Amino acid sequence: MITLYGTPRSRALRVAWVLEELGVDWDFSFVDMTKGAHRSAAFLAINPCGKVPVLTDAELVLSESAAICLYLAEKYGEGQLLPAAGSNASGLHHQWVSFIITELEQPLWTLGKHKFALPEEQRHPQIMPCAVWEFDKAAALAEAMLPESDFLLGDDVSVADILLAHTLMWGTLFEQAIPPKLAAYRDRLSALPSRQSALQKMDAVVAAKG
Repeated sequence: MITLYGTPRSRALRVAWVLEELGVDWDFSFVDMTKGAHRSAAFLAINPCGKVPVLTDAELVLSESAAICLYLAEKYGEGQLLPAAGSNASGLHHQWVSFIITELEQPLWTLGKHKFALPEEQRHPQIMPCAVWEFDKAAALAEAMLPESDFLLGDDVSVADILLAHTLMWGTLFEQAIPPKLAAYRDRLSALPSRQSALQKMDAVVAAKG
């Protein structure tokens, strides 16, 4: 059985979204970071970094959300969520994944770290304008690169789509300006049943824990 460890509105959601899109059975283990559960001995034994998400699949333990999503699509996708290996579309897909993680998401995480994630003595509010500038620059590039098709590679949703849509939702949560084409894309992807069911499953586990 696959188990996903995390919180509903963290990067764990993108992994849950991929799992639901693939129709794979999985369990969700809520890591209550507000109570320091990510620093517990039990969790650190799973992921010494003390970060979520983490996924276990039999004996395999994986962290890093993009890597988890790619692994799941490769192992369980049967042609879903990834283009054929070695194709031009695959190259473009991997280019999008790299851009999303290194250029678009990174300034958002800088904002998050200096708002709440780092110890207070390590937070530097003066870095915020630079991070906003970096995000705006990356978002403008993504807006220009976004194709006219429903998804990044045509008519089928991919791992890159889930990563991009989730990152844009995160940007919206952080009150960052999202260009119009990207905003419409974000709204279209967020309405997918797989995202809705992923969030519902995670929220139900959290609610059950009280």
